[in-house]
Amino acid sequence: MYSKRWLYFVVAVLLLSAIMREGSLLIIGVLAGMALGTAWLWNRYVLAGVQYERVFSQTRVFPGEKVDISTRVTNRKLLPLPWLQMADEFPTRLPLTKGKLAVTSESAIGLLSHLVALRWYERVSWLHQIDAVARGYYAFGPLTITSGDMFGIFTSREERQEQSFLIVYPRVVPLERLGLPSKQPFGEMRSPQRIFEDPSRTMGIRDYQRGDGFKRIHWKATARRQSLQVRVYEPTATPQLAIFLNTSTFEHFWDGIDTHTLEAAISVAASLAQYALDAGYATGLFANAPLFHGDQTMRVRPSSSPQQLTVILESLAKLNTFALLTIEEVIEAEMPRLPWGATLVVVTAVITPALVSVLARLREAGRQTVLVTFGDTSARDDLQGILAYTIRGEQLLSA
Repeated sequence: MYSKRWLYFVVAVLLLSAIMREGSLLIIGVLAGMALGTAWLWNRYVLAGVQYERVFSQTRVFPGEKVDISTRVTNRKLLPLPWLQMADEFPTRLPLTKGKLAVTSESAIGLLSHLVALRWYERVSWLHQIDAVARGYYAFGPLTITSGDMFGIFTSREERQEQSFLIVYPRVVPLERLGLPSKQPFGEMRSPQRIFEDPSRTMGIRDYQRGDGFKRIHWKATARRQSLQVRVYEPTATPQLAIFLNTSTFEHFWDGIDTHTLEAAISVAASLAQYALDAGYATGLFANAPLFHGDQTMRVRPSSSPQQLTVILESLAKLNTFALLTIEEVIEAEMPRLPWGATLVVVTAVITPALVSVLARLREAGRQTVLVTFGDTSARDDLQGILAYTIRGEQLLSA
């Protein structure tokens, strides 16, 4: 708007000088026109070569750790910047211990703002520190930069979508601090020499024998040979453990989410996974909620690789809170893919009749099942025969 006013002013002065045949007005108009042209050309290239960076001291941390963030801007051209305004989006859940965020219309996003003048090829940096107080997958950015010419006539604004990400793992604590035994918390560990079958890895087929499960039948081979054929799975001597995390904290989704209890459940699942991997289990983790920007429930297949704990912790850090399925549906979908000797651990804040029914069927089928919950299960007769642990509020606070 102001640039148009200046243009109208220059045109008016030139017209007036022509009408009045006044040389001084002509000089003023020409000088004003040159200034306006210079300002326009300056503004056109003012944001070219401007580089903004965020440098994190670490990108993966545990709750309670602090992260230093260096933000720096560089003017990579001969043209100086008389002023440059930067507004970088930061998550408000991670408070700044050095610096302050400006409030925006979105409560989860604040703006880290800087105003600076830069000469040619000059770099300016600032150091900030955030407190990783909560689990999550946090995005920093986009960035909005604004600048203009030295006369303040023109202004250029540019939004840059480059983002940086910080992963805050869930809290991991020793099992004894949660009230769980530090030795054999999943029941008596079966002999490591026992050979289990891995249903995810088929090595061949054979004739049906009495006692073979219905799900082992290979229907295509049966049709070809005109006799019942069943799959033969590869053997494995590594005990497997599958953790099922229920992100629902109430029986009905419309009752909302108890955030404190959910975060406690995620922390318990992470702690169990770490213990199991250290104890030699091939460990996997499944949840009934999706990951950040995902549309499928979280699935981390059992593995004993050195990177498995990192994979599980990162998945839990990125886990959303809204459940897509019930935990019973996730358990029933994954059961055929798990070896028969695998131990199942269900971590849940709510025990529904449907979940009790699934656990009862698993118990009757001979599956080794463990229930970890946050409510009192001592009076529930329908859980008899299932190893169950109750984590109480004081244990959560101390953890």
